[in-house]
Amino acid sequence: MPNKSVLEKKQQVVKELADKIRLAKTMILADFRGLTVDQDTELRRALRNAGVEYRVIKNTLIKFAVKENGIEGLDEFLNGPTSVAMSYDDHVAPAKVLDEYAKKFGKVQFKAGVVEGKVINVDEIRQLASLPPREQLIARVLGGFSAPMAGLVSVLAANIRGLAIALNQIAQKKAEA
Repeated sequence: MPNKSVLEKKQQVVKELADKIRLAKTMILADFRGLTVDQDTELRRALRNAGVEYRVIKNTLIKFAVKENGIEGLDEFLNGPTSVAMSYDDHVAPAKVLDEYAKKFGKVQFKAGVVEGKVINVDEIRQLASLPPREQLIARVLGGFSAPMAGLVSVLAANIRGLAIALNQIAQKKAEA
């Protein structure tokens, strides 16, 4: 039986983790075994620069925290060393950075993920990682909105231009007569 102070500390960690999971847009669980200290440092720096929180957390604490948030289906992935990468504003960033370093080092392995409270598998994480950056997606959407507007302006301008040409021709014929 753990002593009271150790138990209180663990309960506090679970509460903090549960709050972070509740706020996170995306959470990716990964196995980081085999990374050297330098590789781990490089990975952590890249995640931090992308606005992703990255921690190694005991599986039992993760189980309690996800259970507190009503997320089910992660227990089978919570074995062995587990790192958690969470993003609070970008759905793609954790998957993108972890996927990049998994390819670079060949050691990081995805276990599972959670996007907006839904558990996703390794294939879905890789699909998420292959999405273009957020700014590029926004630019595409805005481009999609502006294309019909540009076409409408073009059509309206053509009608006005045609009217101006017809009026000019009528004016020339009257001037000749």
